[in-house]
Amino acid sequence: MTENWVDLEHEFDLVIDYDASLWLEIPPRWDAESWSDIDSWASECAELFWRSHAQDPGESGIAFLAGTLRRCADAFAPERFDTRALLHIASPTSMPLPVFAAVRPAEEEGEREAALRALVQAGDPDAVEPPVVEMFHTENLGEGVRALRYVRQDDAPEVLAGLRYAWHDDEIATDTVLWTATDDVGQVIRAAKDIEKLAHKIQIRIWDVHPED
Repeated sequence: MTENWVDLEHEFDLVIDYDASLWLEIPPRWDAESWSDIDSWASECAELFWRSHAQDPGESGIAFLAGTLRRCADAFAPERFDTRALLHIASPTSMPLPVFAAVRPAEEEGEREAALRALVQAGDPDAVEPPVVEMFHTENLGEGVRALRYVRQDDAPEVLAGLRYAWHDDEIATDTVLWTATDDVGQVIRAAKDIEKLAHKIQIRIWDVHPED
């Protein structure tokens, strides 16, 4: 039997205790076993989601949602083991909103608040107005920053709405970012409370890659 190995660039990743009635996690591309059966994943999740909402899917509801989930998987499945991709699905008939979380070795040096503002792109020159930037605290990740910004697109007339959270951990020298962006501004606003709840459920897991015998 051949085992699937992941090239560990560092020794930590994320654990997210999400509400399965609102969120669906996309299998990562590096998990070859899960990705090889991605069509079955999409079909099974679509059926379970319709069932959990106690709604009648009709003749095409399950197949339509399964196709949407498959396209989301193709577009958003993470390549790296330290990145998670989830879909916020308010109902079986709503368009999923992709939300991403990642933890990486800290890159920004210097003043903490300035580094966090950089992670949430608070100084984005393409923003149509100054982003709304607020301090944000969670029990698991500590003090962080949240920013909501609206950005012009080069190839489309619609404004892009972006919501980002960022935290820095001095002890293990990591940056954690949670983000989403879409040209459906209303979708981001409607999902904002659920994304905030999700932020409180994120924690960093440190891998013991050299366990003692």
